[in-house]
Amino acid sequence: MKLHLTKPLIVFDLETTGLDLVKDRIIQISYIKVFPDGKEERANIFVNPQRPIPAEVVTLTGISNEDVKDAPTFKQLSAQLNATFTGCDFAGFNSNHFDIPLLAEEFLRAGIDFDFSRCRLIDAQTIFHKMERRNLAAAYKFYCGRKMEEDFEAHRADQDTEATYRVLMAELDRYNPETQEEPDKHLPNDMNVLAEFSKTNDNVDFAGRIVWKQLTDSNGKLLQDADGKPLKREYFNFGKYKGQAVADVLQKDPGYFSWMLAGDFTNDTKQVLTRIRLKEYNAKK
Repeated sequence: MKLHLTKPLIVFDLETTGLDLVKDRIIQISYIKVFPDGKEERANIFVNPQRPIPAEVVTLTGISNEDVKDAPTFKQLSAQLNATFTGCDFAGFNSNHFDIPLLAEEFLRAGIDFDFSRCRLIDAQTIFHKMERRNLAAAYKFYCGRKMEEDFEAHRADQDTEATYRVLMAELDRYNPETQEEPDKHLPNDMNVLAEFSKTNDNVDFAGRIVWKQLTDSNGKLLQDADGKPLKREYFNFGKYKGQAVADVLQKDPGYFSWMLAGDFTNDTKQVLTRIRLKEYNAKK
């Protein structure tokens, strides 16, 4: 279907050194500029972030420090991109939550006040989530082939529990490796596998104040234990020690532990912090 445009649309995506809008930088920007007459212009640009690309980002994107070492910086590209993007609308996937804010930050760091408030910002992910519901009722209809209101009363915990149980069993039937023809949709009936597959973040505590980070050697190679599992360590995910190992912080700044225990943090976060401290203490005995 041809887009009905009144001005050019920039369909774009970014690869970055991380997800921190303040600290992280763009390493790749790709876009398709679609004109009202249907003409398309494409560009794929590597960007030198002027800082090392974390090992986990290299693994995820396949973009190495070698790939970007001779690439222009965003500041060097900013005038060209400003000219290309001015007068356009923008579209991406999760772009309104991350890509647009980071692009705005990069422009401002380059001394260009690109006014995104004058642009129409279209997010395909938001459209997807709003049009294709991902709640229990939608899952029940998809996996069980019936509407929840046909089988259950609405907003009852016992009814929702029964529906969830049926959905889980139907999921395991659908993705059974012995019957599912698509290899990328195999899901074994194994609780360890299901628990790992259900993870959506690397949080150590539920609030995400402390996260797991995979360890690397001096060459940036990801480390593994004797069983081939990733070696991970707890890192702070907020505040002045964000990005630093919890154990290292507690050793160099013991008062930080007391400050957190007395602070407005969840009991779970405080419990996790205490466990880390005790683990480190016992390891030194």
